[in-house]
Amino acid sequence: LRATGTARPQRIHWRSAAIIGALLLLIGNGGVCWAEQTVPSGLAALLVTTVPIGMVLLNWFRREGVRPGIMEIGGVVLGLLGVIILIGSENLGGGPVHRMGAVVLIAASLSWAIGSIYSRQAPLPQSPLMVTAMQMLCGGVLLLLSGAVSGEGARLELENVSLRSLVSLGYLTVFGSLVAFSAYVWLLRVSTPAKVSTYAFVNPVVAVALGFVFAGEPLTPRTIGAAAVIVTAVVLITRQRRLTTPAALVLSRPCDRQTSRPRREGLSGSTVESRVKIVGQELDSDFAVGRCERQIAA
Repeated sequence: LRATGTARPQRIHWRSAAIIGALLLLIGNGGVCWAEQTVPSGLAALLVTTVPIGMVLLNWFRREGVRPGIMEIGGVVLGLLGVIILIGSENLGGGPVHRMGAVVLIAASLSWAIGSIYSRQAPLPQSPLMVTAMQMLCGGVLLLLSGAVSGEGARLELENVSLRSLVSLGYLTVFGSLVAFSAYVWLLRVSTPAKVSTYAFVNPVVAVALGFVFAGEPLTPRTIGAAAVIVTAVVLITRQRRLTTPAALVLSRPCDRQTSRPRREGLSGSTVESRVKIVGQELDSDFAVGRCERQIAA
């Protein structure tokens, strides 16, 4: 990236990347991987889908927060219900749940939500690819150190590594990290937390579809119904439109703070133009009067 002319990251950018890498990759992904050794996969999938709830609430309660709309709240609840239907009670594990594993899963989901919200306000480079690379580099180093401290290196048996496992690792590296995580980091900058978090609802549906296509797994009426519920939830969340109050406004013309619309006093003509610079937060709305130029500062 530096060879292509991308600006050199500053020290404060590395600090932000280290914090986000720790929250998303070390605690978030690492916590889920560790907990799945003791917690049933169905229950693990259900607890991970609480990420959208955490992101919506954190985005609401933070300073200069944004209150979620009715459709967003309904969509998040409906999405969680769809995942419950998809997994089924028989896959949640009828026996006693490993308490530490469940606690780590909840902590990992909360950490992912916190890291996602923090990354929207943190000082980071302008280039999304540079941001992604820095976060994965910091998170990877932290995971490597934690694995070494916990003694995982001594348990690694290279003779048991198969071609199938290498292909799987390559797939996760390319599509799971380079493609999916890069897209997630970019979306956090240009969309709302509720919309970005819908991935947690869609992932189980995609997994079921891939299992049907590549592994011959059956599609039951419950699976199809759950998929319909989840798709409906995503539609509700993505169609929510609201006027949010930006963290800071730099106006070239007077503007009404209550409605973020340009004042008409002293201005002639049928079209009123307002140039608004939004610092640190997205304005997810269309103006009924005039045109607004949005600039999201890192």
